[in-house]
Formats: sequence, structure tokens, C-alpha cells
Amino acid sequence: MDIHQLIARRVRELRDAQSLSLDALASRSGVSRSNISLIERGESSPTAAVLDKLASALGVALAALFEDKAAPEAGPSPVARVADQPVWTDPASGYMRRSLSPAAPSPLQLVDVVFPAGQRVAYDSVPHNADIHQQVWMIEGAMEVSVGDQQWRLDAGDTLAMRLDRHISFHNPTGAQARYLVALTTQPNARRNA
Repeated sequence: MDIHQLIARRVRELRDAQSLSLDALASRSGVSRSNISLIERGESSPTAAVLDKLASALGVALAALFEDKAAPEAGPSPVARVADQPVWTDPASGYMRRSLSPAAPSPLQLVDVVFPAGQRVAYDSVPHNADIHQQVWMIEGAMEVSVGDQQWRLDAGDTLAMRLDRHISFHNPTGAQARYLVALTTQPNARRNA
């Protein structure tokens, strides 16, 4: 399936599951109604920042927008073949993300990221109704990761654990691409659901 069609279907499914109108999602996310409509029709190539705002407003991790929830009749497979793993490239920074996790239900999601030299991506949204924990394991290259007011430089082999409850930015300060693995879990936020 085309990655833009997959994103379109997931945004629509998540919005419908919460009985949100386009206007309500626009109000929650800060993304215009017309832009959401284009995304849901697969006619837009949204940036990471826009997808982050939508995921936050829908109370899910960004990775949830890349999940293929259309299960075959035999049920979702516990195997994700490399040819079937959704790959998306951010049109603003050129960073590429591959969703590694199989369609079978799991509290853990894995994402392989290739990040171009000199690029930066910032996620300003805080998820609604979800408690998301993430670990980043550097495979090659280096990245500067900021979480709120804290900043770390990660080199190959380093791992950073974080909670996605503050502004987060990723920056590759080097002249070579970086590659890292993201592992994340999402749980309902009991404090917000109470």
C-alpha cells in the first residue's frame, strides 16, 4: 500500500474511532481542516511536525499513523517482511522512517530511522490521553536529542530513554547520515482519563 494512503486511512480510522469531526480534530491539533481533509484523501505529503500534531491530538504515538491495521481474514501476522514494512520520508527534512513492527497486536513498536546530515526535526506536541515511553538506540552516526530543557549527544551504540511529555527535537550535527532504532510503548494516560 502507498504510504500516503496508509497514513490517510489511519488518520481517518483514529478520528472516526473517537467520533471527531474534521473541525474538532483541527481545533485539537492546530492543523487546518482543509489540510486534514487532504491528508485523509491521500492527497497531501504531510511533514513530521504536522503528523506529530495529529497523533498528539488523537492520543497516539506518531508510529500509530504508520500501522497497517487492515488485517487479512486469517488475522494479523506476527511477521513483518521487509518488503511490506511501511517507509515514509519527511518532505521537510528528508528523514526516512521504516515501521518495523508486525501487524499482530503488541505494546511495543519498533521504528528504523535514517536521518540526513545537518537536518533537524522538532516535535512540539504532547500526546493527549496517552503515556508514551521511547528509547533511541544509535546504530551509526551521531544525533543531538533535546527533551524539554535537557540535551544529549548520542553516538553509535548509545541509548536514550525518554517520556514523550515535552518538546523533543532531533538534530544531526554531522556531515554524515545517522541511523537509529526507536522502541516505544503507548499506554492510556490514567490521569487524563479519570
